[in-house]
Amino acid sequence: MGQEKNFVEDITNIDENFAQWYTDIVLKAELADYTDTKGCIAIKPYGYAIWENIQNYTDKLFKKTGVKNVYLPVLISEGLLQKEKDHVEGFAPEVALVTKAGGEELEEAYCIRPTSETMFSNLYSKWLSSWRDLPMVYNQWCNVLRWEKETRPFLRSREFLWQEGHTIHATKEEAEARTRQMLDIYEQVIQDLLAIPVLKGRKTPKEQFAGAEATYTVETLMHDGRALQAGTSHYFGQNFTKPFNVKFQNKEGKEEFAYQTSWGISTRLIGALIMAHGDDRGLKLPPKVAPIQSVIVPVAMHKDGVKESAMALYEKLCEKYRVEIDVREQYSPGYKFNDWEMRGVPVRIELGPRDIENGKCVVVRRDNQEKIEIGLDEINEKLSEILDDIQTNMFNMCKERNKKRTNIATTLEEFEKALNENQGYVKTMWCGDVACENKIKELTGAHSRCIPFEQEHIANTCVCCGKTASTMVVWGRQY
Repeated sequence: MGQEKNFVEDITNIDENFAQWYTDIVLKAELADYTDTKGCIAIKPYGYAIWENIQNYTDKLFKKTGVKNVYLPVLISEGLLQKEKDHVEGFAPEVALVTKAGGEELEEAYCIRPTSETMFSNLYSKWLSSWRDLPMVYNQWCNVLRWEKETRPFLRSREFLWQEGHTIHATKEEAEARTRQMLDIYEQVIQDLLAIPVLKGRKTPKEQFAGAEATYTVETLMHDGRALQAGTSHYFGQNFTKPFNVKFQNKEGKEEFAYQTSWGISTRLIGALIMAHGDDRGLKLPPKVAPIQSVIVPVAMHKDGVKESAMALYEKLCEKYRVEIDVREQYSPGYKFNDWEMRGVPVRIELGPRDIENGKCVVVRRDNQEKIEIGLDEINEKLSEILDDIQTNMFNMCKERNKKRTNIATTLEEFEKALNENQGYVKTMWCGDVACENKIKELTGAHSRCIPFEQEHIANTCVCCGKTASTMVVWGRQY
């Protein structure tokens, strides 16, 4: 026990150095580790368990809407990637090429997929013939590689895990409806599962996906007031189906091009969890996504009956909840308390000789440190209520922070002041000119996050140029 460490002291203060605090959490909570492959991380079991919970929850929602999972090759021929001009220009700086294999130079280079629009489009041109084949609503859970210059675990790794949905439809209306439908699913995943409020809207033309006619987004706000794009859904129209010749015979017997969408979320959501909910004690996980919802820590485990009672409670609870029991003999209860708090487990259950004698246990909430005495005969039912309350409270805490960090500006001076004094979202009116968008980014470092679906009238003129404006845009510095 003499070698025990205080985890809280090891974690950098969240408000003094947020970037280092984030790295401390990733490493000390054993979510991931750095590897010899530069810019790529190894996701450890605890981090991967979070991703599995996100994946399982999301996949069920997908399948309810008719999505079918497939798997496509990781290698895409360079020629195939070149077929859609805007798309390849958008990804060119991030593409990694395989030029040699089997000890020989390849006749044609292969790209390691940065995304799979071109591969799906090429296959759809083979698989589609009639309107009866439509829609094709496919998704794949896979890895992608983008040669990022600056990386940070989960937020911007060169290789990361994600899902990418790619669909084709007979009509523009059907494709647009699917684009919005998937965005709504992302909203549900992030708000209901991860307890993080989202801002929903459309990206400006400058910020939309390469090759898309429209990109829709769910934006989130982190503890330090920077925005994180949490998921996107793209309407392509016929921008890919025409160059890839994805045609079908309609009901009238005429040939026409299909309409296409794509949409995705990634392991970046683990980074969002860390930065939206964490504190100076470490990670803080919402119960619905937490790999361990409750940990039982026996106190004075050496005394008769304590370990046995704790094991009996564990066996009772694990039928209904994701539960762990900490019977490590080499560590003190205090060390264990800090350890599990740092890992973000929503509930800790303490059980000692006096508790057992009184037929009770002590429940400690991770979200607000509240301690509650509960009878052992009612803990199975009460725990469900506590976990639900924690989930709701964590969402509301984020929502309240977002409210406090949302600013309104009608001039550039107000804009800069708002970001410097209360970094977060800034609502303004915008004329629609990309020159104003570029100027705002140059002066403040803020990007347009989205044109919210729920519009507000803040002023009559653009925040940048002073010309007449009717569109409200939300801006923010980003990850």
